[in-house]
Amino acid sequence: MRRKNALRGHFLQPYLPGTETPGEEWLELAKYISTIGDDTQEGTEEQAFYDGDGTPETDVVSVAGAYTPEGFYDPEDPAQALIAGLKYKTGDGRKVWHKVVSADGKKEWVGRATVSAIVAGAGDASAYETFSCNIRFDTIPKETDLTGE
Repeated sequence: MRRKNALRGHFLQPYLPGTETPGEEWLELAKYISTIGDDTQEGTEEQAFYDGDGTPETDVVSVAGAYTPEGFYDPEDPAQALIAGLKYKTGDGRKVWHKVVSADGKKEWVGRATVSAIVAGAGDASAYETFSCNIRFDTIPKETDLTGE
């Protein structure tokens, strides 16, 4: 069954250095967001073996899941305000907790993430202010089955 992208949820909360798990209060990143791209980066290595035919095999050695929301900036939206407030911070100041819930509501992925490439108010004089950023998990996020099975 096909599902619309709008059913997939992206949620954020501030990261407090030293905490191992997020709290219960999440801010949904959705208002005026028109697209969310998948900017996941994979590290790979290639190696050929004598027990094959000499064709290199590709091994994925790292995965850094990332999302790139884009839309219009609303400084009153709590999730956008959280991200906008990180613009001039560095190091742990750019960390958040990120939760992604699948469009069918059956799975979620949660992990600490780094926000970069923040744009919170830019564009042509005649246009609405734009909003965009990159939210990249720092490690492979914890996957949870929400069906209870």
